[in-house]
Amino acid sequence: MNVRPMPEGSDGKDRITSEVIRQRLIAIPNIVDRNITRTAFSPIVAEYKDYAVGIVDIKGRLISQCKGGITIFVANALGTAVLDGIETYGIERIKQGDILITNHAGTMGQHLNNVVMYTPVFVPEKPELPVAFMAVVMHWVDVGGAIVGSAVSNTTTEIWQEGLQLRSVKLHDAGRPIEEMYRVIEYNTRFPRMVLGDLNAQLAGCLQGRDMMVQVYADYGIEAVETAVSLLWDQSEAATRRAIRSIANGVYRASSFLDDDGIRKGAPIPIDISVIVEDERIVIDFSNIAPQMRGPLNAGRNGGAVAAARVACKYLLTPNEPANEGAFRPLDIVIPDGKFLSARPDAAMGGSGSMLPTVIDTIFAALAPAAPDRVAAAHHGTYGIHMFFGRDPETGELFKQSDTATGGWGANCDRDGNGPFRSLVHADTHGVPVEMQEAMNPFRIDSVALRCDSGGAGKYRGGPGIEKIYTPLTQMQINVSFERTQCPPWGLQGGQPGQVGWVEIHRDSHVIGPLAKATEDIRLNDRVRVLTGGGGGFGNPATRDPHSVARDIAFGYVSAKAGREIYGVELTSAGDVDEIATSRVRASFTDWTKASPSVQNSHNQFTREEPQA
Repeated sequence: MNVRPMPEGSDGKDRITSEVIRQRLIAIPNIVDRNITRTAFSPIVAEYKDYAVGIVDIKGRLISQCKGGITIFVANALGTAVLDGIETYGIERIKQGDILITNHAGTMGQHLNNVVMYTPVFVPEKPELPVAFMAVVMHWVDVGGAIVGSAVSNTTTEIWQEGLQLRSVKLHDAGRPIEEMYRVIEYNTRFPRMVLGDLNAQLAGCLQGRDMMVQVYADYGIEAVETAVSLLWDQSEAATRRAIRSIANGVYRASSFLDDDGIRKGAPIPIDISVIVEDERIVIDFSNIAPQMRGPLNAGRNGGAVAAARVACKYLLTPNEPANEGAFRPLDIVIPDGKFLSARPDAAMGGSGSMLPTVIDTIFAALAPAAPDRVAAAHHGTYGIHMFFGRDPETGELFKQSDTATGGWGANCDRDGNGPFRSLVHADTHGVPVEMQEAMNPFRIDSVALRCDSGGAGKYRGGPGIEKIYTPLTQMQINVSFERTQCPPWGLQGGQPGQVGWVEIHRDSHVIGPLAKATEDIRLNDRVRVLTGGGGGFGNPATRDPHSVARDIAFGYVSAKAGREIYGVELTSAGDVDEIATSRVRASFTDWTKASPSVQNSHNQFTREEPQA
């Protein structure tokens, strides 16, 4: 459909036309997103949805991105990739029909499985240079390296142990596939069929989005589209500034920690963060976090500090606004080089995303006194990777099934925590259906159940974690990468912490574990038990509505013991609230924090400083 261009003299101020263009630009990545889901080969892309689709301009600025993409990709992955390609080739050498890919840790700052593919958008009105880029970032299931799955080792110490690096290379040159590049990829992955199948879905998404962009420019012209993009950015920027203005100026601080880097076992990694609010600007200062780690719990600046700060601000300030460059204009990020969120290009980065949930939770905690109506208690805060791999005894083929933890999210000032969901940097990633996992792998999933008492107690209860039981049908191995086993998801305003997660292997009469960062053999007749954490609570548990406690007990979220000892609620034999006994028990509480250790974490080293004006 051809749309009449804006009349002369409108000077780009036709807001109705701009809004139509804006909505089309927002729609394009979502349409491509749906097609990738239908055409990808691997479960981690087709079912789990570990990818994102977006449009960026020739300066690497995000125009729009799909709603279903992983949150960490929303921040800056696509623009970072495009800018590196322009720096590598020069924009004049990027031609119509070129397809470029990159996963270079030195620029992307993420683990090597995250591969960005992008293609230029050319229009007849301006044939000499592209006007934008269509980009898709996707987690390839394996890119070589020391362990099946590449990015899940807990013991790598340099990036070259983690797989193939491709720095802004052309996969297609002016529309012609470069066969040598396809061979390089095919012979540097353990799962070539899945990787090449996903690559083709990624390629189709880039081409589909590019063609749809060309049509938008054909319908409206370059000037009208650029005006709409400027309006889009300005609207998002204005919304962000309004949100910042609602927070009192000051310096806000919080501290937490990660378990360890996988190499120096038991050595915590401190996270000390300052957030400075100045009128309509916000500064997140990572200067006092731990230095670069020897193990793989590192990220480069773009995939670490920048991504964490942008995700945190998007959640807190404008969660309902579209994701684009304008939303991040009022944000400044301070971090010296050589920190674990600004690591050198040679650092191991397999766990580049694993620490970000805790980092972002800590940013939230800093702002909790200033924005108590927005900030929730901490969530389970870990990727919680548990990956099974080995060879299928019937086919002899290598198999790999990777999953991440779904756990509880924190309660806030007026509602219970949600869950079980994945970490807040995963967003809308789905679960791979049990039936599909069992059909593709030699194991059985016996049960998936909510984990009683895992959500932190409070006036509003933290969301629950889960318990999942696997039975292997052949010998295999499991790789476990859990965080937050020593720093439980904290509560706010008197709420209690949620339980932490871990993995156990039950063998005969003994238990191997708890496992947090480990690779173990699994035998026939073993059972693998995966426990995930719950979210922190909000407010004094002794002030929780007794009928809500009774409901929680009936649903299995809370045990009768916790209901009595933590919440001070007594039930009748029929499961109803015994009002008289409950009043008597609550009146006897002199220190509601003294709860049974069987239903409460006994350690929580999270600290938060009061804001300084």
